[in-house]
Parts: sequence; C-alpha cells; structure tokens
Amino acid sequence: MSPLDPAEPLLRLLGRVPYEPTYAAMRAFTDARTPDTPDELWLCEHDPVYTQGIAGKPEHVFAPEGVPIVQTNRGGQVTYHGPGQVVAYPLIDLKRLGPQGIYVKEYVYRIEEAVIRTLADLGVTGHRVLSAPGIYVRLDDPFAHGALRGPADPRDPFRGLGKISALGIKIANHRTYHGVALNVAMDLSPYQRINPCGYAGLQTVDLATLGVHADLGDVAARLGTHLTRLLSP
Repeated sequence: MSPLDPAEPLLRLLGRVPYEPTYAAMRAFTDARTPDTPDELWLCEHDPVYTQGIAGKPEHVFAPEGVPIVQTNRGGQVTYHGPGQVVAYPLIDLKRLGPQGIYVKEYVYRIEEAVIRTLADLGVTGHRVLSAPGIYVRLDDPFAHGALRGPADPRDPFRGLGKISALGIKIANHRTYHGVALNVAMDLSPYQRINPCGYAGLQTVDLATLGVHADLGDVAARLGTHLTRLLSP
C-alpha cells in the first residue's frame, strides 16, 4: 500500500497458513468493518484442504483420503487448496469502486482479469468459459493468443481445456470475502478425487504442468499487483 494512496487496498502477505483460521479471520474482518475501514488484500498458501461452497454436493468428493473437508459460505462447489497454489482474498467494499460502486458480475470480471493478466506476464493465455467462473487454458497450446471460438464439443464445454484458476466469493452488504486461487506448482492428484467445481472429468492444471516454472512468491506478487490495480477506486 502506497502512503500516497490510502484508497489502495492494504496488502497482507500471510505465507502458508491453515484454511479454517483464515476463513474465520476474513469473516470476522468483514463483520466488524465500518464504512471507514480500509480495504485489504490477503495473499497466502494453504495446507491441503477441500472446501465446499454453499452449492456443494457431498458426492463431488468421492475419495478425500485424509484431506479435511470444510463447509463454507462462498459460492460454487468443491475445490482444493494446497501447497504450490497462490490464494488471494480481496476484502473490498464494492461501493468504493466507481461513483455508483460495482455489481457482482463486474467484480468477478475484474478478479478473472487479474488472473488473465498474471498469466500473460508469464506468456500463458487464460480464457473465460461462459457460466463457469474461473480461468482456463488450452491444453494443446496454452501460449496461443487466439480467443476461444466456442467449445470443441458442445456436449463437453471443457474439452481441450484445463482449469488453472478457481474462483469462489461471498458478498455481504457490498463487502467481499473469499476469493481466487491460481495453481503454480502443486501436487495435482487431490483434484482427481473430486469433481472440481462440480464438473466430472474437468482437468485441473498448474503452471508447472504447462512447462512454466515460476517462483510462487513472484506469481503472488504479480497477482497482488493486478488485483490491487483493478480493485482500487
């Protein structure tokens, strides 16, 4: 946070932290904040955990193998957090973003845009898929710049794609918490024991899978910079 720009979210680097205390802390922060509370952006890495959104169905976790499952109040269904993944939690008052504030759709767009810009810094092209929040890459050529023209197979909108970033948010009285995860260099096997985001067979990838060997701290810094720029008044 620049001392010359107090409206910029305060960046907090939490390091590797367990999920449940972090979830409790961001809920407490959001419940306690006032119209004058500065916005914050938390960046961290979590110990292994499956988290279920409010729409989460137990059958989408079919072999947890000792990884804890935490029920949350964010949107969406099940995802996995673990070492080698950058997680960003924007704690933002949406009323501050523009003369009339912004709505949920615009907020999601800005978070996804921050991920797309972070990937672009590393030479990877990220894509949105209609009605499936998060960011995806082409498995055959993740560095191609062309836009997606539609699914290769309308019966399978994810054919040829891998998910590299999952998004799940909660907004209470225009104030946000939860956030977005970007896979850098992970053990991806826990994703094979769930239906990621509720989609059976959805392939999950990380930067290392794509041949991009990036430092976790560098990726976190890039994502933090882009989120700060896009979520500042």
